[in-house]
Amino acid sequence: MNVNQERIAKLQEKMQAADMDMYLVPTADFHQSEYVGTYFKVRAWLSGFSGSAGTLLVTRENAYLWTDGRYFIQAAKQLEGTGVTLMKMGEEGVPTVEEFIKENLPMNGCLGCDGRTIHVAEGKDFEALVQEKEGRFEYQDDLAGEIWTDRPEMSKEPVYTLDVKYAGKSREDKIQDVRDAMKDAGANVHIISSMDDIVWLLNIRGNDIIYNPVVMSYVMVTMEQVHFYVQEEAVSAQVRAELEKAGVVLHDYFAIYEDVKELAEDSKIMLEDACTNYTLYKNLPGNVEVIFQSNPAAIMKGCKNEVEMKNIRIAHIKDAKAMCRFIYWFKNNVNSGEITEYSAAEKSLEFRKEDEDCLDLSFETICAYEANAAMCHYAPTETEYAKVEPKGFFLIDSGAQYWQGTTDITRTIAAGELTQEQKENFTLVLQGHIRLAMAKFQYGCSGANLDVLARGPLWERAMDFNHGTGHGVGYLLNVHEGPQNINWRMRANGRRGNTTPLEEGMLTSDEPGLYLEGKYGIRTENLLLCRKAEKNGYGQFMEFENMTWVPYEREAILPEMLTKAELAWLNAYHQKVYEIVGPMLSEEERQWLKEATAEIK
Repeated sequence: MNVNQERIAKLQEKMQAADMDMYLVPTADFHQSEYVGTYFKVRAWLSGFSGSAGTLLVTRENAYLWTDGRYFIQAAKQLEGTGVTLMKMGEEGVPTVEEFIKENLPMNGCLGCDGRTIHVAEGKDFEALVQEKEGRFEYQDDLAGEIWTDRPEMSKEPVYTLDVKYAGKSREDKIQDVRDAMKDAGANVHIISSMDDIVWLLNIRGNDIIYNPVVMSYVMVTMEQVHFYVQEEAVSAQVRAELEKAGVVLHDYFAIYEDVKELAEDSKIMLEDACTNYTLYKNLPGNVEVIFQSNPAAIMKGCKNEVEMKNIRIAHIKDAKAMCRFIYWFKNNVNSGEITEYSAAEKSLEFRKEDEDCLDLSFETICAYEANAAMCHYAPTETEYAKVEPKGFFLIDSGAQYWQGTTDITRTIAAGELTQEQKENFTLVLQGHIRLAMAKFQYGCSGANLDVLARGPLWERAMDFNHGTGHGVGYLLNVHEGPQNINWRMRANGRRGNTTPLEEGMLTSDEPGLYLEGKYGIRTENLLLCRKAEKNGYGQFMEFENMTWVPYEREAILPEMLTKAELAWLNAYHQKVYEIVGPMLSEEERQWLKEATAEIK
C-alpha cells in the first residue's frame, strides 16, 4: 500500500465513522479559485495527482479522479499504483461526477464534502441528487483536513497597494461603479468571494496563491460601507489607513460566516453562485432575498481601461525582449548538450528578472521537450526533467507579472532537424492561430462563435486539441481570468463562460495546439486585445490588437500551406517584431532576430 492508498484508507475510516457513503474533494479553496495555495491542495495530497484541475470522489471501497484533457497523460502516470481510477472528462462513456453519484449513491445514503470548497450551484445540484435518494448531504465537515496532520498553514502574505497610475481608476470610483450596478439589480448588499475581483476593486495585490497576486479575503459591499474580511496581520497600518480612507472596514477573515447570519430581514443580497461557497450561502438568513447575478466587478475588471491598455502594451514589449533573448540563447546553446527543460525554464526567468518592473512569473513555466510537450501542462522540476537534444521540438509556455500587466506566451522552437510531419502540423497550428488573430466580427460575438477559426485547419484534417483556444488574462492578476474565453464547448455552470460577448479592452489568449502522445506537442500563443473596429449600417464591428511580439519558428513553417492573406499577416507581424524588439537587443541578438523575422516567400 503506497502513501496515497494509506491516506485514502484513513479518509474511508472517517467516512465509516460518520456513516458517510461518498466524500467529495474538489480542487478548490473557499473562493472557487482555479489555482490554490498549499493549504488547500487536499485533493493532490490524497490522490497524488498534482494537476490544477480535478475532482476526487471517495466511496467506502474505491476512489475516482475526474480531470480534463489537459491532464489525461499526467494523471494516468501519477495515479498509477494509488488505486484511484482515472475518469477522463468529456470522453465517450465517462459519466460526470454528478451522473456517477446519481447512479452509485445508495438509497438513504450520505454524500459529504467541505461545503466551503464547492460553489452554490454545485451545492444545490448535490443537494437535489441526495434528496432523490432520500439521503443526507453533509457539508459541514472537513474530513480530509482532519487526517492531514502536517497540513501547511493558510497563507497570509503582506498586502500591498496598486497605484492608480497602473490601475487607471481609484478604488473609490470602482466601489461607486459596483454600487451603481447593485442599484440596477435591486440589491443593497453584495457579497464578493472571488479574490481577483476583490483585489481589483480595492486596488490592492498580495501573494497568497503562487503566481496569482491575490489576497485571502471576502468583501461585503453595502450602500454605506465596504466590509473587508481578511487575515488582519497581513495588512500594514499604511495599507489599512488607505483602505479606511475609502470607507473600507477591516474584519477577521472567518468573521463573515457569522456576520452574514445577522443581515437584516429586508436585505437584498447579490452574489454569484459560481464563485460563492455553499457554506457561506447556507449561513444566510432564510428570509432574505438572494439575487443571483454575475459579479459586476468581473466584467469591469475584464474590460481594461485606457491606462491599463497602455501599460499592457509596455509589459508585452518588456516580455518580448526577454523571450527573444531566451530564444537566441537557446538556439546558440542547444548543441552543447547541457540544456535541460529545467535549466531552460530558469534561464527564461533570468532574462525576465533583468527588468526592474518584473515581479514574478504569472504561472509555473511549461518547458517541455518532444514527448513531454504532448502533456499540455507538463512542467519540469529541479529533480525531474528531460535533457534537450539538438533535434525535434521544444515547447515553452511562460509569462510574468509586471507592474504594467500580466503576460503569457507560448512558442514551439526547433531544437534541431524536424520531420515533414512536424512541419506540417506546426503550420496547421500556426494557420489557426493567425486566422483567429485576423478575425473581424460583429459586436455580440463570443468565444464560442470564433473558436472554429483557430480549430478549422485541424478539423479539416480530422484533428483537434483538448483544451480551450483562449482564456482571459488579468492586469497584474490571474493569468486565467473570466468572464470571457474562446472555446466552442458549452458549459452549464462555471464563471468563465464562452457565451460572454467579447468587449473592447478584454485581453484574451490565442493558443491552438496539437499533441501526439509519446511523440511531441505543438502550441503557439499570443495575447490579443479586443478593440472596436468600424461601425456602419450593419452594426459595430470588432477586431483584435496583437500584444505579443516574438517571432514564430520559421524552420517549422511550410509557406505553401498558408493562404496569401495568412502569409502577408505573418510577414507583417515579423516586420513589426523586428521594429519593436530589435533596438533593445545586442548586435548579435539583433542580427539573429533580423534573420528570424526575414520575409517568408
